[in-house]
Amino acid sequence: MPILSRSLRVSAVFAVVILAGLTHGVFAQTVDNVVTRPLSTAPETLKTGRPQADGTGPSTGVGVFDRMGAKLPDLPPEKDYKGQVDEAYGAYQRGYYLTAMERALPRAQLGDPAAQTLMGELLADGLGVKRDMKNAAFWYSKGAEGGDPAAMFKYSLMLIEGRFVKRDKAKADEYMHKAADAGNSSAQFNWGQILTADNPGDKGLKLALPYYERAAEQGIADAQYAVAQIYASLPDLPEEKKQLAREWMARAAHAGYDTAQVDLGIWLVNGQNGPRDFVKGFQWLRLAANRGNVVAQNKLAHLYINALGTKPDPVEAAKWYVLSRRAGLPDPALEDFYLGIEEDQQKAAIDAANKFRRFQ
Repeated sequence: MPILSRSLRVSAVFAVVILAGLTHGVFAQTVDNVVTRPLSTAPETLKTGRPQADGTGPSTGVGVFDRMGAKLPDLPPEKDYKGQVDEAYGAYQRGYYLTAMERALPRAQLGDPAAQTLMGELLADGLGVKRDMKNAAFWYSKGAEGGDPAAMFKYSLMLIEGRFVKRDKAKADEYMHKAADAGNSSAQFNWGQILTADNPGDKGLKLALPYYERAAEQGIADAQYAVAQIYASLPDLPEEKKQLAREWMARAAHAGYDTAQVDLGIWLVNGQNGPRDFVKGFQWLRLAANRGNVVAQNKLAHLYINALGTKPDPVEAAKWYVLSRRAGLPDPALEDFYLGIEEDQQKAAIDAANKFRRFQ
C-alpha cells in the first residue's frame, strides 16, 4: 500500500502522453511507490477569494506541449567564433539596434537570408524601431525562403498561429521540419511535438525521439524532460538509453524546469529509474514547492508527515497542504491529517501559508 495515494491529476507528467492520446498504458506502469504522480481527477480552478498573500496562485507545472513555441532556456555559451564578423549582428548583440538595422537593411533588400532574419527580429521585438509584426513576418518569410534556420522556425510559428499571416499548417510543418534538420534547437523540440501530436502512441514518440535528443543535447530543458520520460517509459529502447532517464531528468531539473524538479523528486523518493534517495527527493520537491508548483506542495506535505527525507513537522505539513488546497487540489488523506492536529497547529499552518512567497 503506497504511503501517498494517487489523489491528484498528472499536471505535467509528460503532457505529450496526454495530448497525443496514448491510451494503451505505456506511461501508466505501476511500481511500489511512496510518492505517486496523480493519474485521475483534474484539479479545480483557483478558489475564488482565496489567493496567495501576494495575489498569485501556485503553478501546477508547465507541460511540454504548453511550452510549444514559447521562449526556451538560454543555450550553453558558444565557442569562440573565428570566422568573418557580421557587423549587423555584432551591433545587434551589443544593443546598437539602429546601427544593426542600418547595416542589415541593404543586405536584406539584396536577398541575404541572415540579414532578412535580423530585420525580422528587430521589428518583432521593437528594438530601435516601433514594433511591427506584419513587416517582421515579411522579413521572416524572406529569410525562411532563403533557408535561414532561425527564420524558418520563427515564420513557422507565425504560420501556426495565423495572426499576422494566413494560417498554413502544411507550410508551417515544412519550415519547422527544415529548421529542425538544419540544427535549430527550438525547431527540433517543436518538430518533435508536432510529430507526437500527429502520430499518437508509440509511433509518434519514436519518430519524435531523435529530435528531442538533439534539442536536449543543445540544452533545451523541455526536450531533456521529454527524453527522460520517453527513456523511462517507451518499450523496446536499448537498455543503455533507459539507464540515462534519470540523468536527463536531472539536467532538466537543474535548468529550472519545475515539472522536471517534481518528477525527479518523485523518482528519487520512489526509487524509480535508479536507487531511492529520500533526502535528495525531498530537496527537489521542496525547491519546486517553494517556486509555487502545486503538485510538489501536496507531495511535500506527505513527506513531512511521514518523515521521509526530513524530520516530521505537522505545521509544515499542514502549511503545504493549505497552499495546495487553496489552489484547488483536494486530498482526503491530507484533509484527515489536518483536521486531526491541534487547533494551535492549524492556526500556525494557516499563518505560515498566508506569509508564503514563492521564489523564482
